[in-house]
Amino acid sequence: MPSAVPAAFDLSGHVALITGSSSDIGIGFASARLLGQLGASVMVTGTTDRAALRADELRAEGISAESHVADLMDPDAARGLVDATESAFGKVDVLVNNAGLASVNSPEQPNPANAMTDEEWSLVLRRNLDSAFFVTRAVLPGMVDRGYGRIVNVGSTAGVLTAYTGDVGYHTAKAAMLGMTRSVAVDFAKSGVTANLVLPGWIATAAQLPSEVEAGNATPVGRSADAAEVAAGVAFLATPGASYVTGTTLIIDGANSLGG
Repeated sequence: MPSAVPAAFDLSGHVALITGSSSDIGIGFASARLLGQLGASVMVTGTTDRAALRADELRAEGISAESHVADLMDPDAARGLVDATESAFGKVDVLVNNAGLASVNSPEQPNPANAMTDEEWSLVLRRNLDSAFFVTRAVLPGMVDRGYGRIVNVGSTAGVLTAYTGDVGYHTAKAAMLGMTRSVAVDFAKSGVTANLVLPGWIATAAQLPSEVEAGNATPVGRSADAAEVAAGVAFLATPGASYVTGTTLIIDGANSLGG
């Protein structure tokens, strides 16, 4: 690491596991890259072989990286992911729970409560909430034993601060992540483990819909956020310097939730 990097932000010797990080345009991969640039070894994960491609990209940049494919809705697969990370790097210091599913339908087919099937409801909650819980549960024993850990959950302003039409399952799952974050923070505060929640607003990606671009342009900042801007918030909460920050939410939405 460059000598100019303060110790509070230096992740040399740390290991970060980032779920939902196999897309080259998303918050997960942007977070993996930034954590790696700060010195961490990173485990890139996803449900497809794209994870290996992302790990190759990071290694080409001089970052220590491995990949693992897993369906984290399966608790055994979540445990297997943590085992694979510990096998590759020896431990997990940082967990970024980014894996999620925005909707089971297309944007042109909203899914309000009176139209959502049991199967759709279950899928959205399992993909967004259960997956985060299963991986969190799996990393906690090691973090507690070592007396150190950083858990950063990536939620959304949707369901916690705002709402939009036709996606009741997503709103519910993201709201529930707030309660999970606070509970983990309280339960493990004396163990040296912190848990925090990042709430992104509109994020600019290659897949952003025209309506989402319009919504981002309507924020007080006047645009959607770049994934790297959210990753910067994730990275702060993952550093040693954030040792007294736990159980809180970091809102990254261009002041949109303030009603500007």
